[in-house]
Amino acid sequence: MKFGFFYEHQLPRPWSDGDEHRLLKDALDQVQLADRLGYDYVWEVEHHFLEEYSHSSAPEVFLAAASQRTERIRLGHGITLLPGAYNHTARVVERINTLDLLSDGRVDFGSGESSSNAELEGFGIDRTTKREQWLDHIEAATRMMVEEPFAGWDGPWLQMPPRNVVPKPYQRPHPPLWVACSQRETIHLAARKGIGALTFAFVEPGEAEQWVGEYHDIIASEECVPAGFAVNPNIACVLPFMCHEDEEEALERGIDGAHFFGYSLGHFYGFGNHHPGTTDIWAEFQENRSAFGFDRETASQTAVSLRARMESEGLLSLRGAIGTPDQIRQLLREYEAAGIDQVIFVSQAGRNRHEHICESMELFAREVMGEFAERDPAHVAARDERLAGGVAAALARREGPRQVDPGYRIPPPTSQA
Repeated sequence: MKFGFFYEHQLPRPWSDGDEHRLLKDALDQVQLADRLGYDYVWEVEHHFLEEYSHSSAPEVFLAAASQRTERIRLGHGITLLPGAYNHTARVVERINTLDLLSDGRVDFGSGESSSNAELEGFGIDRTTKREQWLDHIEAATRMMVEEPFAGWDGPWLQMPPRNVVPKPYQRPHPPLWVACSQRETIHLAARKGIGALTFAFVEPGEAEQWVGEYHDIIASEECVPAGFAVNPNIACVLPFMCHEDEEEALERGIDGAHFFGYSLGHFYGFGNHHPGTTDIWAEFQENRSAFGFDRETASQTAVSLRARMESEGLLSLRGAIGTPDQIRQLLREYEAAGIDQVIFVSQAGRNRHEHICESMELFAREVMGEFAERDPAHVAARDERLAGGVAAALARREGPRQVDPGYRIPPPTSQA
């Protein structure tokens, strides 16, 4: 199993001058440390207008900076928003390809739609068609990466004439594709498109095992017609994370951040009424957390086997991988046995402190990560061997690169009177 870190760039109120500058600089330091310690991935979101929850509106800039401070860690867009009102598809491809070149082929290309009113309405995107838009754009994007020249596109949501989209990526045929998944049906869609599933839901190992089985079954079936020119049969799941030798100290350092992450996500994607520039989500969280399933007392029970969600007296509360090295090791073995390919840790959340995040990363790398890294090549080989026939058949069903009409020309600009 592989391990990554996930960044929303959370910044709870109240804010002071210099906070955003320090937030981004600390995150770069953490990514550089993760690279040195042997972690596999850094994942960066794209969100807009989601104050406190996510100040990551330009992931391509952050990941470009990270690419020049690291050597081996993979740089994941988790995710780029593809409906055209967010980003024109050609511009997304140009940025992904450039980053892939700058990083010597370390980019993973995750994409998605978002579902917050703040973003959809802010960019004028119709909620009822956002999935159709994503499907249209991801098909075109992979062709832009492969076709020389791109033969153009006449889809329901993107129309573009033939153009040679340059530069081309370092990785061939293109960087691995992923899609954001928070529900079971989206994981099924990922499998039908031959795309890695980034599961941004806090699932338990038993549930994860069922999702992995269904995902692999679909990839191996005739339902799979890849969106790209390679299949990426990986499932990654997200867990809150803080590691310390003392369980109570791990909870003190990490549980409020984990809960604010969940609460602020719910604020923008579920229950919140937001007044831009005014609503204090951190203050509301402190007052209302237990009512929305983020009860500190429930999650802070000690001497327990870790779970994504803890339960006591009918109350559920998020915990995840917050605990001692031994506790986290046992939890991760369950996800490994379920077939999960990567666990993505959320540490930069709420008011979690930079120095605590770094100490946690170092302790986990020293005490836990090695055994999973040793077993990962055999896991990957066994999975790929099991799916090889289905993947080959799926790629055979995918239409290959197209050719541009030899007579096509871009006319000169019309002279202006």
